[in-house]
Amino acid sequence: MDSTTTSGAGGGPLEFRDFAAARSRHLIRTAYLLTGGDAHLAEDLAQEALGKLYGSWRRVCRMENPAGYARTVLVNTFLSHRRRRSSREHVTDTFAESAAPAVDPALRLTLLQALAELPQQDRAVLILRYWEDLGVEETASVLRLTPSAVRSRASRALSRLRTGLGSEFDELARP
Repeated sequence: MDSTTTSGAGGGPLEFRDFAAARSRHLIRTAYLLTGGDAHLAEDLAQEALGKLYGSWRRVCRMENPAGYARTVLVNTFLSHRRRRSSREHVTDTFAESAAPAVDPALRLTLLQALAELPQQDRAVLILRYWEDLGVEETASVLRLTPSAVRSRASRALSRLRTGLGSEFDELARP
């Protein structure tokens, strides 16, 4: 059991403030990857997801895995944001500042750009499977897909990433 599912100091359910403090950085990092590197949108999505959790915290804090539920809320918030995105938003080719220095900034930017070019559902599958390290069944549950759809989307998305990164990735990945 991780620290996000333990009881508060009085033995009662975990307090929302403690949960939000413990999980917000992880939610922002996951949202950052889902958005293709848009740090500001990632913070907005994480905040919106935490707001949704706060509204139903009495029920959520009694769940076996509130952190997993928070991740599901975040992914659903991301997917619904993409569906309702209005024409007032403009996509740019510039990247937001990174939260921490990267080991290899060129490789990181190349990978983020390649992720951003994937369809949102494929990107969500890759993030949940390989960043969040969820199994096929868990990913399918979060995205409301069948396990075979998750496997095929992951395979197609990885193939697109490899094709999109091509020789540029080979050059950047060499030690």
